[in-house]
Amino acid sequence: MTSTRIKVARASIAVSVLVLGVKYAAYVVSGSDALLSDAIETILNVIAATGTLWAISIAALPADDNHPYGHGKAEYLSAVIEGVLVVLTAVGILVIAIHDWWHPHPVHAPLRGVALNALGGLINLAWARTLITVGRRQSSQALQAAGDHVQSDVWATFALVIGVALIPVLNWPQLDPLLSIFVALNVLRAGFGMMHRSMSGLMDAAPAPEMVEAVRSIISEHGDGALEAHDLRMRKVGPLTFVEFHLVVPSEMTVSDAHDICDRIEAAIREKMGRTSIHIHVEPPDKAKHSGVLVLS
Repeated sequence: MTSTRIKVARASIAVSVLVLGVKYAAYVVSGSDALLSDAIETILNVIAATGTLWAISIAALPADDNHPYGHGKAEYLSAVIEGVLVVLTAVGILVIAIHDWWHPHPVHAPLRGVALNALGGLINLAWARTLITVGRRQSSQALQAAGDHVQSDVWATFALVIGVALIPVLNWPQLDPLLSIFVALNVLRAGFGMMHRSMSGLMDAAPAPEMVEAVRSIISEHGDGALEAHDLRMRKVGPLTFVEFHLVVPSEMTVSDAHDICDRIEAAIREKMGRTSIHIHVEPPDKAKHSGVLVLS
């Protein structure tokens, strides 16, 4: 699983460099500031792809004395940093676009630039879908964030392709900086979205409700012999899910029997959820809450 994520992250750097070359060529042949803005945003893709590879490599390291819960949050940190870089890039593009709005200049040979930029957009579209698909399958926040970032670039690219192609038809030079402003706002939206999703992971936000409900059902189904379970808490760090809850057992139950129940529940959770760190706190009957809990017998 880890080797697959690292291979995809390495390939992402190569794809980003390729698309950067294509988009810069589009700017060179056209002189369009809008296409230059798109190329600048692609430079960020190269930097972000490098950061993604670093984060995935760190996240793959095993737990140690200083990091007993592993290094999985490196992916969330990378995604937050990438979001900040995206926002800063958007601000830079916006400043250039506002300057060019007041000082417009003609665009030369826009159709050749449009064709090259469209090619770069198609490459990015295919790669964005690959990153998102692999990221979801591998539970990699870094790859999903990278895919979302590249995909936001794609929609801006296609809008630019249409807009720049219309410049000679409309004979309105200020359309070029206007399109740059559109790119900046789109990039800004993507950056804040990436930071919001990644910060949720860093702050140990609860997993999706359906995942929590699935664990509750497993505990209820495989907790025969116990009285109730309560205080279920879950969080997800990359491909690893953390589960903890309190399990109330009869006072006459032996430690061995309580241990068997815990083993049965843990095995069922791992079969359903994959890589999981589970902590079960066994309690006597007087610790039962009788409200908002799973009654097991």
